[in-house]
Amino acid sequence: LISVRGAQLLDQCQVVVYDNLISDELIVTLPLGVETRYVGKCPDHHALPQEEINALLVTLAREGKRVVRLKGGDPFVFGRGGEETQYLRQHGVPFEVVPGVSAGVGVPAYAGIPLTDRRKSSFVTFLTGHQASDKSYSDVPWSWIARAEHGTQVIYMGVSELEENVRRLLEGGMSPGTPAVAIERGTFPTQRVVRADLGTLVEHVRAAAIQPPALFIIGESVEQRDTGHWFEDRPFFGLRVMVLRPAFQARPLYTDLRNLGAEVLPYPTIATHAEFDEPAWTALCAAQTDSRWLIFSSENGVRYFFEHWERTLGDIRRLAEFKIAAVGQGTLRALHESMLKPDFVPKPASSRALGEQLGTRSDVRGALIVRVRGNLEPRHVETAMEEAGGVVLPLNVYRTAPLDWSETTKEKLFAHPPDVILVTSGSSVEGLAVNLSDTQLQDLTARALDASIGPATSGKLRSHGIHVAIESGVHTISALISEVLTHHQTTPIKPRR
Repeated sequence: LISVRGAQLLDQCQVVVYDNLISDELIVTLPLGVETRYVGKCPDHHALPQEEINALLVTLAREGKRVVRLKGGDPFVFGRGGEETQYLRQHGVPFEVVPGVSAGVGVPAYAGIPLTDRRKSSFVTFLTGHQASDKSYSDVPWSWIARAEHGTQVIYMGVSELEENVRRLLEGGMSPGTPAVAIERGTFPTQRVVRADLGTLVEHVRAAAIQPPALFIIGESVEQRDTGHWFEDRPFFGLRVMVLRPAFQARPLYTDLRNLGAEVLPYPTIATHAEFDEPAWTALCAAQTDSRWLIFSSENGVRYFFEHWERTLGDIRRLAEFKIAAVGQGTLRALHESMLKPDFVPKPASSRALGEQLGTRSDVRGALIVRVRGNLEPRHVETAMEEAGGVVLPLNVYRTAPLDWSETTKEKLFAHPPDVILVTSGSSVEGLAVNLSDTQLQDLTARALDASIGPATSGKLRSHGIHVAIESGVHTISALISEVLTHHQTTPIKPRR
């Protein structure tokens, strides 16, 4: 969850310094060229001590960079935001504070628990269940809180000291029958909720092996979870779905999966960059044939082609000399965004079908066939067009290469591995194989449901010894998601913990 202002600043920044619980989607979808610095803290490991985080912020700012310090929840609610802004002020660094959605507000809402209710709870107390390392005792007024009636208590960071905190509440006079709940990984689709009375809360939390990050809510309003729950009702709730597709192409897919209740694991394995075949471009511009075709088979091809067209030719009306053929959902969407409608779309949606079906048209013979492509695309289309009598001009506009993962990225992946892996291209499989050892690749894929968009991608998966559980009959991303959903409804996928 992020505010509009927060999202605006992410689009404008040059560096992001981010914490452990930040959604990976926010990081992988940052604009190209944004520097990222991970400074996350876990209960038993800190990537960087707080003092060094403070110093890093000052250093980056003094380099003249626009820096976003991206913190989980709200920076001023148990988030050390006050310490960091104080340090920045002391060192003459100007800053802006953007409020976030605190866990104490967001997590109960995702569990269906209202913090206030005019019939049961007229106040809320936010407190930390974990004392600071430089304190020998907690200064939370437990006995006072225990006597306060008709309110809701929200306890942050209390897993390790839950037994002691509950003991103090009970000794202070709070009824052991008070409704209570523990929520692990709140607002994530893999959140877990353990409901109990205060007197048995410790026992239930231990039995469920609840781990940080977790939030505890105590009070009569907890009872409304019975009717207020909604998040768990979504069909993919509890599942982690890994997406290998490049992030700028995968945004609609991320949204679709989240709407179905999945936790998206965005791990792009490949990246693309413009790489133009200038001689072919010159030949395209100089062509005098009456019949001309532009063939697109990827969203990247559309994107890079029109970026270059705008820089060099400018006027899109010159495209009137061309007919357009296209294949793939993303390709069609990219054309529609440019207000262009293709003259030919094959069924099924594959480059092989495109070549075979377009080759039967009479207006292909003798025509200039401009095949817009990347460095890894197969030659099915070129071969079919040549056999049909077309004059084929391959036009490379981009290059695809594996995206190198950091060790931190791999650690996060294996700490929370996927239940489902969606594979939409053979090149993304190769990118995955480059980043992982053979053992890691088998461990990751053997325990997940591996779903492929089509035969070519399935072949690449099998070449690496990966079992293909689902291959989409209709080679589109929406069809692939539908088939995974149908499979899950008939043979439920058991989430990995």
